[in-house]
Amino acid sequence: MKVSVITIVYNNQDCIESCIQSVLNQSYPSIEHIIIDGGSTDGTQKKIEPYKAQLGYYISKKDNGLYDALNRGIEQATGDIIGILHSDDMYYDNDSIQKVVKAFQESKADLVYANGMYVDKEDISVVKRTYASKPYKRRYLNFGWIPLHTTIYVKRSVFDMYGLYDEGYTIASDYEISLRWFKETAIKKHFLNTWVVKMRLGGKSTTTALQKKKSSEDLVIIKKHQLLGYVTLVCKIGRKIPQYLLPKLIKIKG
Repeated sequence: MKVSVITIVYNNQDCIESCIQSVLNQSYPSIEHIIIDGGSTDGTQKKIEPYKAQLGYYISKKDNGLYDALNRGIEQATGDIIGILHSDDMYYDNDSIQKVVKAFQESKADLVYANGMYVDKEDISVVKRTYASKPYKRRYLNFGWIPLHTTIYVKRSVFDMYGLYDEGYTIASDYEISLRWFKETAIKKHFLNTWVVKMRLGGKSTTTALQKKKSSEDLVIIKKHQLLGYVTLVCKIGRKIPQYLLPKLIKIKG
């Protein structure tokens, strides 16, 4: 099974190289890394240039935002399985993709999801927030549960059948498409109970200034998918509290 890993980037010269190296260091042999750069002006392209021959696809061109870039990447993907690795992120270890593929093969699932963590931007060995998941039950969605998006891998056929990211949202379309997938009973889901990704804290939706906008879009999405309105939103926000507390109470390897 071939895996397409999509990375979108804009002005992130400090992290893009470690992201690319994380993909190149994976033990699984059949990976195409697709990078969609939004026309960076900070030197990001110079960081990518030495790796161009090892990429499955690369373009640097102005886009219409986060989800337009992701959709462009999906359209270029030729893998049987598609996953997202943002430019701030890296895999938890060199066998992360191997574990994901094995889970697909053994479970015969259409979608595999796992656990992820947020780490300090400067010291990636320091875990700031954990995002552990659990086996899926439909009722969990009403109470704000959803796996971390970068731990979700889907077969290409899922995008073909259920559509791409909704570009009408600027910051929360990953939540909308995740609900689309998890509500659909025809999509067979499998939980892989292991860490697969490390995300540097400080991404687009993790800054305080953008949390209000994200919550506003989340509420629109919650109502669209006929969940419990403000109850679901409050539960979704509240789930972050133990995620921040756990690394302070238990030593977790980053």
